[in-house]
Amino acid sequence: MTDSSTQAAGQTLEDMRSMAEGTLLERMQIEMTEVSPEHLVATMPVAGNTQPYGLLHGGASVVLAETLGSIGAQLHAGPGRVAVGLDINATHHRAARSGVVTGTATLLSAGRTLVSYDVVVTDEDGRRLCTSRITCLLRDAAPGA
Repeated sequence: MTDSSTQAAGQTLEDMRSMAEGTLLERMQIEMTEVSPEHLVATMPVAGNTQPYGLLHGGASVVLAETLGSIGAQLHAGPGRVAVGLDINATHHRAARSGVVTGTATLLSAGRTLVSYDVVVTDEDGRRLCTSRITCLLRDAAPGA
């Protein structure tokens, strides 16, 4: 786990995990394992995140991708700023029926107002299941927020 980079952004990996309580991340059992503004990794079980036909739901892969990109963007934004999702897309390459999938987000571009990540979701054998790109808008936080 990469914890030192999140401390620099004012949050520890444990802080981020506690923020997941009661959210979609907790419901989908997304577990952050590496976190920095440049590189993020998280896992998610297939069980409980399937469509009625028993395959990993494509939307679940997108939730995993958006989670990684949004957290990375917020870390890049820093204190007093917020990251807001602007665009996300996904291409689904193959199905998964069981096991755990891993999402890996890699920073593509980071500026003062926009940040983009490439996110690859793989199965336990390292096969690519989904490729996603997420772009977030960075803004100043609302006064008093």
